[in-house]
Amino acid sequence: MATETKSQTKITYATMTGDQMEDLHRELDAAIDRVKSTFGRSYPLIVGGKEARASSEFDDRSPIDTRILLGKFQSASRDQVREAIAAARAAYPAWSGRPWRDRVAIVKNVAEAIRSHRWELSALMGYEAGKNRLECVGDVEESADLMEYYCLEMEKHDGFATRLGTLGPGEENYSVLRPYGVWAVISPFNFPLALAAGPSGGALAAGNTVVFKPASVTPLLGYKLYEMMKQAGVPDGVFNFITGGGGTAGQELIDNKDVDGIVFTGSKDVGMHLIRDNATRAIPRPLVIEMGGKNPALIMRSADLDKATDGVWRSAFGAQGQKCSACSRVYVSKPIRDEFVRLLVEKTKKMKIGNPLNRDVYLGPVINEDAVKTYERAIAQAKADGGKILTGGRRLTEGDFAHGYFVEPTIIDGLPTSHPLFSDELFVPITVVGDVTTLDEAIDLANSTEYGLTAGIFSEDDREIEQFFSRIQAGVTYVNRRAGATTGAWPGINSFGGWKASGSTGRGTGGPYYVQQFMREQSRVRIR
Repeated sequence: MATETKSQTKITYATMTGDQMEDLHRELDAAIDRVKSTFGRSYPLIVGGKEARASSEFDDRSPIDTRILLGKFQSASRDQVREAIAAARAAYPAWSGRPWRDRVAIVKNVAEAIRSHRWELSALMGYEAGKNRLECVGDVEESADLMEYYCLEMEKHDGFATRLGTLGPGEENYSVLRPYGVWAVISPFNFPLALAAGPSGGALAAGNTVVFKPASVTPLLGYKLYEMMKQAGVPDGVFNFITGGGGTAGQELIDNKDVDGIVFTGSKDVGMHLIRDNATRAIPRPLVIEMGGKNPALIMRSADLDKATDGVWRSAFGAQGQKCSACSRVYVSKPIRDEFVRLLVEKTKKMKIGNPLNRDVYLGPVINEDAVKTYERAIAQAKADGGKILTGGRRLTEGDFAHGYFVEPTIIDGLPTSHPLFSDELFVPITVVGDVTTLDEAIDLANSTEYGLTAGIFSEDDREIEQFFSRIQAGVTYVNRRAGATTGAWPGINSFGGWKASGSTGRGTGGPYYVQQFMREQSRVRIR
């Protein structure tokens, strides 16, 4: 298989060849059969390396078919979360005291454990998150690559210990980055492994310990990450696994003074709550927060429309639009808008919707009933305000769709560019199209939202491209990317992080400045 070594091609939509795709499908077919026997088990909390049970459990059911019970998980109490934080605190001195190269070696082992279980993890992700086959395998591969990349950054910078200049003889000065202590990692459902393994790996490599809480709709992949940690030799207490509601388990992670830093990927409302809470603390703590996006694609008069429409539909509807980088608004130059829209609608109508574990399906279900309701409200709002549904707009409920959360990919036209659907993040497979006359107008509209995560342009004019790069307010930018107009970052290749309300730090996941966020500088002066 082409992903067995670092030198070989990664599994992404942009890189897969036909032979590699056949290998992937063969391996996944076998894994899907294997994982079915694991469904319905009860999974514990992991606190200090020991299993723990709560007074109640919740079901983890597949969005493909809610009759499929994937597992039962613990609704941790606040006391149990406190115990997990205490376990992480107790494990911190030994873990942070290890030579950094030893920690890095263990985190690299976790990455290899993930790769060795890639097919099982991908199959489970398909059932739990509803992503299609290639998206699942890509998520798993990215998880391992993120962890390995942060280790390589530690090695590249010699553990982040730098000798500085002196003011006189006999003086030695160093800048050393040191870990903070205990980090809470709160991950989202849409990348249930990558956005858990990546920050956890960065925190661990830097010398911190972790209390990890996955999204309550994707806890199974979270538990599997714990298993990879255990297999790789991560000591007890260094990585703790808890599940439960945001109002109890999640709130305790936010409130507890023994949590030294938080990684959160999710809604702007929760992210801003964390930032406001931090401002009231006697000892502020580092927050690494990603809060979504409302990502535009700009289609200029010189664009290759075949390339542009491919890029837009892939970014708009990949993972059912449930990506913070999804292309949810498009600004098209008026002279080409009719042809662009015609091609985009034609290609969108050809997308296969269904069970994402089937090899010919591109679009699976959205994650839950709340997502369906968000979709239906947006469609109703568009119609009420004079918008035109060019394709899509329906929930699918018949036949194989009867027990899942399936909706059609939707393109909306005819709304003013000031309409809320051009500014509000929805996280469902809907994109809106607006007209522009100039590049300046397109960039002004692209920058008009509070978000600034990703943005793309299709143009064959070098001056337009340079103007786009110079003026666009987004942390991740793409030009003429057929594989995804606004999506597709990869560790060590494309850093992924947002500006404005999309992120709190301005440093991207999978980039050269990420792992340092889990450390603080200590200046050391020694006189001999």
